[in-house]
Amino acid sequence: MATVGTTEGTRSGHGAAHARRTTRAAALLAAAVTVSLAAGCTSGQSDDGRTPVTPTPSASTAPSPSRSAPTATGPVLAVKIDNVPAARPQTGLNAADIVYVEQVEGGLSRLMAVYATAFPQSVGPVRSARESDLELLRQFDEPTLAFSGAQGKLLPAIDSAPVHAEPPGAAPDAYTRSTDRSSPHNLYLRPDRLIPRPPGAAALTTGFRFGPAPAGGTAVNSRTVHYPSAGFTFTWSRQRERWLVAMDGREATTTDAGALDPATVVVQHVGIRESAYHDSLGNHTPYTETVGSGTAEVLRDGKAYDARWDRPDAASGTRFTTEDGKPLDFATGQVWVVFAQE
Repeated sequence: MATVGTTEGTRSGHGAAHARRTTRAAALLAAAVTVSLAAGCTSGQSDDGRTPVTPTPSASTAPSPSRSAPTATGPVLAVKIDNVPAARPQTGLNAADIVYVEQVEGGLSRLMAVYATAFPQSVGPVRSARESDLELLRQFDEPTLAFSGAQGKLLPAIDSAPVHAEPPGAAPDAYTRSTDRSSPHNLYLRPDRLIPRPPGAAALTTGFRFGPAPAGGTAVNSRTVHYPSAGFTFTWSRQRERWLVAMDGREATTTDAGALDPATVVVQHVGIRESAYHDSLGNHTPYTETVGSGTAEVLRDGKAYDARWDRPDAASGTRFTTEDGKPLDFATGQVWVVFAQE
């Protein structure tokens, strides 16, 4: 179960190997002759790898989900990112348009970063997928999912889902292993090896709106969300005009672009139940229910706004409204969505 707290101020595609990718897959297979990574982590294996390679530094500029584009040129890229202490600081997170925070086994957390307007040179550490990722990703048009692997019983569901599944076994040339961390916290993705260029903001079919702040709201200094074994605090920085992120009580930074500082943070209250899957220790994987409706808090411009969220089906984005039913616009810039137990 996740709990939340606020410090207030004054009131104010279908499977891993698609037929249309045959040519690229053949090229990657040839590259695999000189890269032993494929032997260390495939869609049916664990996160461990064998060949250490230093990750390439990523871009330092953070894109904005409000950037306009007439049409999408392809699918978004979603990357599952490790978030235990041994995996920090991460690489490439500041370049994401959206970062989703979900609870996993043992009360820990994992991130899914979604890229559409810009790609960093490197993203990671990359970790395994979960069942609820498939429902969350249905809002996009056959997104590309980069992940290190998955439990064997979950693989058929990933193969049949409308995603382009790209673990290291399917795209060995797109992944590297760093030498400064131990497995499984050292796997990195080079996004341009999967998708030649970002598809543009039109691919972000999330239902999010961007614009001026609504009336009202409550001035807040910080907001904290607790999972059983993880915690996130978002503190408003007047200087940056962004929310500084802390994880487990420590400032969250990246290897390539400094502090994590989204423009908007959404604490979305959802149902979190046991799934049919479990880890090697017998811990059941939590399933985060992102279809339905409920309450949320939207943090922007140093204020918190009580909100409602509604996602009628998996193919739809999520609509956020104020208490009186009006659309609630987000601030321009990166968005973090933290799924908390309702």
